Amino acid sequence: MRKEFHVMTFESTHYAIMVEKKLKGKFKIQTIPTPREISASCGLSIMFQSEVLKDIKEELISQKVERKSLNLYKITKTDDGKKAEKVNWG
Repeated sequence: MRKEFHVMTFESTHYAIMVEKKLKGKFKIQTIPTPREISASCGLSIMFQSEVLKDIKEELISQKVERKSLNLYKITKTDDGKKAEKVNWG
């Protein structure tokens, strides 16, 4: 079984909550503990399905969210475990 989704990590809890408020209600997101495969300053992350990545990026750009304070990762879950791959904004 192979499953993919994206996770957004943050430099601070305050920033995570601010971004969550901007996305909640517009996208199906879930606030989760930061996966151990990813090292981040903040213990909170936002998880969402890969299909909405482009729309979430556009929303954050239109909301003028400072992107240097967050990182995007693609998480691939297989029977062998999880793999995290950093995603560029470009």
